[in-house]
Amino acid sequence: MSQDYPKHYCGVFGIYGHPNAAELAYYGLYALQHRGQESAGIVAYDGRQFRIHKGMGLVPQIFDGDILHGLVGTMAVGHTRYSTTGSSHLRNAQPLTVDCARGQIAIAHNGNLTNAAQLRDELEAKGSIFQTTVDSEIILHLLAQPDNGQESTLVSTIRRIEGAFSLVIMTENELIGVRDPHGFRPLSLGKVGDAWVLASETCALDLIHAKFIRDIEPGEIVIINQDGVKSLNAFPEQKRRAFCIFEYVYFARPDSNIAGRNVYKARVEMGRELAREYPIKADIVVPVPDSGNCAALGYSLESGIPYEMAFVRNHYVGRSFLQPSQLIRDFNVRVKLNLVTDLVKGKRVIIVDDSIVRGTTCKTRVNNLKEAGAKEVHVLVSCPPHMNPCVYGIDFPDRSKLMAANYSLDEIRRYLNADSLHYLSKEGMVKATGLPKESFCMACYDGNYPVPYDPYVDKEIMERRRGRVESFGEALARDEKQPRLL
Repeated sequence: MSQDYPKHYCGVFGIYGHPNAAELAYYGLYALQHRGQESAGIVAYDGRQFRIHKGMGLVPQIFDGDILHGLVGTMAVGHTRYSTTGSSHLRNAQPLTVDCARGQIAIAHNGNLTNAAQLRDELEAKGSIFQTTVDSEIILHLLAQPDNGQESTLVSTIRRIEGAFSLVIMTENELIGVRDPHGFRPLSLGKVGDAWVLASETCALDLIHAKFIRDIEPGEIVIINQDGVKSLNAFPEQKRRAFCIFEYVYFARPDSNIAGRNVYKARVEMGRELAREYPIKADIVVPVPDSGNCAALGYSLESGIPYEMAFVRNHYVGRSFLQPSQLIRDFNVRVKLNLVTDLVKGKRVIIVDDSIVRGTTCKTRVNNLKEAGAKEVHVLVSCPPHMNPCVYGIDFPDRSKLMAANYSLDEIRRYLNADSLHYLSKEGMVKATGLPKESFCMACYDGNYPVPYDPYVDKEIMERRRGRVESFGEALARDEKQPRLL
């Protein structure tokens, strides 16, 4: 099945100073499961060594009581992953660990480094050997290097990497939180009892009854140890704020708070803005569960049109070992949502979703409604059209696969078989957050990338790397041909 929704990236969690650190990390990852369903891992420190468990799949599939009891220690770091760089293999699951001259280090990374290829090329030229294909390992290699005498390795590492990164790093003595200078990805600080917590979203703090203290600031390094919490600013020069606005549209959980704004309320307000921009005469407003629920509610509240959950979601969908498309048309789409036909028959229906990437899923939804007897189907989207790929950690495909980048609004409407199609304006989306436009990265909508990125540089480096690879046998043969001193 082709991807019609952007995939999540990653969730990070860390805890310092709790006797059941790994267990609380497990619950934290459970709350952050929506940010990555591919793999998960926890690393705990028992005072002597790191205890590690990672696996492919969902958090409750990877961990059980016996495994968690074996992850003893008062400090732990955890990660849920969806791969945006690096293939889907267990070796790429995080947290990543290393045992070096500086001691043991573990890292969990949410985001995407835009200069990863250049840094990896440089490190390999100096003899570094990589065990994974994820950009997060580059940070480990940089952290393992000695101090340069002018600034700590931690600060110099953070200044060298570019792009989007919210990091939780664990050493043998400290838990460290880092946020990139533009603040692309969220990271929160909390406290449960006397223990300190770092988490991608506040919903993870809520689950373990931790008190939210504050957001980690863009460019900030927070160091937690036996002396308490210390804050450093790795970037004294002010950088442009560029928080990913799609967190409010889709990625973050509705019960999370980011930058002082509740995600649920922001999404409801996006629906209200849709109703103000596009007042359509209809009988019911129907969300696409679960991503369209809040915006559809907002449209209903603002317009006065009744809200109906006409699509019922199957929450127990797993991977099928069959390919049933020849037997059941659109199985992969229909198995997730089923329609209550009595609610839509003979009705003018507004269907609300958060985004359209390729359009195949939305087309099926519209056809489902019309086959059930809907008189009209109007598609409303609670964000602007996606025109550009994301290079900061969201799996938006390249422009050639983005429907809105290649077709006109009316061409998309006709493809969807909808009676009308409307996207929320950029102004309406920003207004719904209650924050200034200058706070956000909206590159996927407007093409204004806060951190420059040239994919051709990466391509050139990768081609050069492939060109210089030789086997040990080839290297030996080459050496044998060299003149030798006798």
